[in-house]
Amino acid sequence: MNRHPLRPLRAASVQAVRSRAAFRQSLLLVLLATAAAVVMPLRAQPQAEAPAPRTGAPQQPGAVHTVRQIPEACVRLEGRYAEPGAADAYDLQVVPLGGACQARARFVESAQARPSAASGWTLSDVIRIPEARCAGREAEVQVWRKGGNAPGARDGQGQARVYLEQGREQAVSAASALPQFTAVLKAPSGRCG
Repeated sequence: MNRHPLRPLRAASVQAVRSRAAFRQSLLLVLLATAAAVVMPLRAQPQAEAPAPRTGAPQQPGAVHTVRQIPEACVRLEGRYAEPGAADAYDLQVVPLGGACQARARFVESAQARPSAASGWTLSDVIRIPEARCAGREAEVQVWRKGGNAPGARDGQGQARVYLEQGREQAVSAASALPQFTAVLKAPSGRCG
C-alpha cells in the first residue's frame, strides 16, 4: 500500500480551516452578546412619549374599586360608577394608605394643580375603566407627575427601591422639593345600547 505524501497535509489543512471557522463564529457570538448587553439597558430606559392607555376590568355600578395606587404619595385612587340616574356618572376618591407609609411625594388635587406638559407636569399613566353593564362606556383617569428628584433606578423586578440609609438622607435633605402627583378624571364616554 502506497500512501500519498500529501494526504496528511490535506487532513491538517481541513482541520485548520474548520478551526478558523469556529474561531470566527465564536468571535461573532461574543460581538453579538456584547452589542445586546449594551443595547438592552438603553431600550429599557423610560421613553418621553405619552404612556399607552391601560384598560382595567369592567366594573359594576356602585362597586368601589382601586384604580391605581401611588405608593410614593401614600394614597390609593378609588373609583365607583354611579347607579343609573345619579348626577355624576363616575366618582373618583383619593384614599390615604394606612400603616406606617412615609410619603416621598405629595398628592395635589387636580383643580389646584392644573396639570399640563407646558407647566412641567409629565403624564405618568392613563387608565380606562369600562362599565360592566354598558360595554361601550368607560371612564378615563390620567395620573400626572411633576418635579422633585428623578425617579430612582429600578431593580430587576422593575420596582424602585429606597433603602433605609437613602430614605434618611432624603428626609434630611430639604433642599430638593418633593415630587407631586395628581389625577384627572375624564367623564365616562360612550353610550349604552
